[in-house]
Amino acid sequence: MLGDSLSAGYGIDGDDGWVHLLQQRLHQQGYPYRVVNASISGDTTRGGLARVAQTLAQNAPQILLIQLGGNDGLRALPLAEMHNNLGAIIEQGQKKGTTVLLIGVRLPPNYGEVYIKKFLDVYRDLARRYRVPLVPFLLEGVGGNEQLMQVDGLHPNRAAQARMLDNVWPHLLPLLQRKQ
Repeated sequence: MLGDSLSAGYGIDGDDGWVHLLQQRLHQQGYPYRVVNASISGDTTRGGLARVAQTLAQNAPQILLIQLGGNDGLRALPLAEMHNNLGAIIEQGQKKGTTVLLIGVRLPPNYGEVYIKKFLDVYRDLARRYRVPLVPFLLEGVGGNEQLMQVDGLHPNRAAQARMLDNVWPHLLPLLQRKQ
């Protein structure tokens, strides 16, 4: 799992995060995978690209989940750079024979309709270009729900983590079944 604060479990106990819950679900359902959470709070696609080669070499994953880009958007970094960085991360994974799952995020509405559409198009374009499955929105049913968000309004709380896993699971399950 290569991600940012949403996958690192910012503001909650690491054992309560959706990535840890994924490990539990895999075990419960008889999948022999070990989940390595290489997520770092505050990370951008540039940071992910800088460390993906080492992460792939150290862990030799069969499946690479990529959840990056939110911090690029929040910092209004150039979308072309985000696109290029995510594309390079996907390429590095695929060159190692790793199956990739891309996990998208969305920006708050105050970033403007045009920028938000272009931001979302980055994920859609990369999924098509590299033929990788896409989780459209990690925080579907979570974002905007005050009961599921921390006080900052950006990070999900403990109660939201199972829902986040449920948002990823239907896109991950076919990859798991193919690997058996």
